[in-house]
Amino acid sequence: MSDVKVTIGDAGEVLQFGPTRVRILEDGSGTENRISAITSMMAPHTDGPPSHVHLMHDEAFLVTSGVLRFMMGDVQRDAKAGDYVVVPPGAPHTFVNASDEPVSFLTTFTPAFYISSFRELAQLNATGRLNAQTLAEVLTRYATVTCD
Repeated sequence: MSDVKVTIGDAGEVLQFGPTRVRILEDGSGTENRISAITSMMAPHTDGPPSHVHLMHDEAFLVTSGVLRFMMGDVQRDAKAGDYVVVPPGAPHTFVNASDEPVSFLTTFTPAFYISSFRELAQLNATGRLNAQTLAEVLTRYATVTCD
């Protein structure tokens, strides 16, 4: 029988990307890599990642407060608290907080292996080595490509 895992309150590994804070709730170790989950808080007027495509995993977002603007190819959509956005493999996408208020959201990844990219990117960011080239290199290792 598997053990139930509970992440209490603000527990969990916290990663900082400039004005964006990510907290890892599940890295896949408790789900045999079937699913992973993070919470994120983006400050007002903060860009997210460059437009990108996941080649083998689904990504789903639940906005818990504020408004998160999604760009999916030529389509732009604001998701507000309570809105749920599912991005299947192969769909180009990115997101930003274009508002004057912080935005918080839950993101899941299925399968879970992609979560380790956040750890690698946070380490590069902390050492000042995160740039477009190193970002693309890391994402490629996790079946993700940036869109130019």
